[in-house]
Amino acid sequence: MAEPIQGVGGFIVPPKEYFREIVGIVRKYGGLFICDEVQTGWGRTGGKMFGIEHWGVEPDIMTFAKGMANGVPIGATIATPEVADSMQGNTISTFGGNPVTCAAAAATIEVIEEENLVENARVMGNRLREGLSALKQKYPIIGDVRGMGLMQGMELVGEGKKPDIEGTKRLMELTKNNGLLLGKGGTFANVLRVAPALNVNKEQIDHALKVLDQSFTQMGQ
Repeated sequence: MAEPIQGVGGFIVPPKEYFREIVGIVRKYGGLFICDEVQTGWGRTGGKMFGIEHWGVEPDIMTFAKGMANGVPIGATIATPEVADSMQGNTISTFGGNPVTCAAAAATIEVIEEENLVENARVMGNRLREGLSALKQKYPIIGDVRGMGLMQGMELVGEGKKPDIEGTKRLMELTKNNGLLLGKGGTFANVLRVAPALNVNKEQIDHALKVLDQSFTQMGQ
C-alpha cells in the first residue's frame, strides 16, 4: 500500500522506476497493490487525473477522499473486477451511499473535467515550482524543493543540512500573519506543503510567492 507521492511524509516523489519495480515484486509473490490517492487524486499532481498514472502501473485497489467532493466528507474505494468479485457475503456501512455526499462528489468531478482543472494544475504547478526553485537559490534555509503539479514541498534545513524544525514554525507564523496559510509535514515536520486549489490562477500563485519571499526576508534568511 503506497501513496504515489508521500503526503504527510513530506511530499516525497519516488524515482520513475520505483513503482514498476515494487509492484512487480508484490505481484510476483501473490500480493495486491493498493494505491492511496487521497491526496494525489483528481488532478492534484497535474496533467493526470490520478497520481499513479505518472508511473505507468495499474493498481489492484485505489482509495480516494478529500478532493473528490471539494470538502464534503467522503471516501471511496475501487478495485479491479477480479478483486471486487472475490469479496463474498454482506457488507455494511452506516453512511455508505449518502445521496447528498454523492451528489457533491459528482458535481465536483464535473467541474474538474469541464474547467480542465487537471491541465490547470500542471500549468500553475509549473509556475509555482519555478517560483519556489528561485526562492531556494535565494535563501539557504531551503534545502530542497520537490513535488508535482499543485503538490509542492519546501524542506527547511539549518547547519549541516539538519532539519530546521523551529525555523519552519517561525516561517509558518510569518506567512500566516502576511496572509498565506501553509501546511507542513515530513518526519521532522520541517517540510512546508504548498497545495493551492485546483482552480488557482497565476495572480494567486505570484501573490503566494511574494508572501513567501517577504516572510523569508523577515526571518533574516
